Amino acid sequence: MDELAISTPALLFSIISLLMIAFTNRFMSMASLIRDLHERFLKQPDKTILIQIKNLRKRISMIRNMQIIAITSLLVSILCMFFIFWGMDIIAKWLFVMGLIGLSISLIISAYEIMISTEALDAEISDMEEEIKKS
Repeated sequence: MDELAISTPALLFSIISLLMIAFTNRFMSMASLIRDLHERFLKQPDKTILIQIKNLRKRISMIRNMQIIAITSLLVSILCMFFIFWGMDIIAKWLFVMGLIGLSISLIISAYEIMISTEALDAEISDMEEEIKKS
């Protein structure tokens, strides 16, 4: 890549914007689930609810990290565009690479969070299947 065009880092804007919407939706659904679990726990304390809360706490932390890294990646891409505009191509290239790395890290954390979420759902399904077998 001899020259980095100003439109290249701008491509990350739409990707990161879509990711932020997805991350925010995941956060909002978990916040709703936590509120429901809190209400259930206050009515009838249960150890399984505490286990679920521990899992959700970890996932919320991961989503926060995904969002922070994605936002940082977006800011680095904006800086990259400024350096391209000022003709400082070497710095711009390094910033672009850093933005791509940040975006990649955010996606890796997202994939891991999805795996944790799937494991939690599998546990819920297993509990229901065991109850059905008892019936």
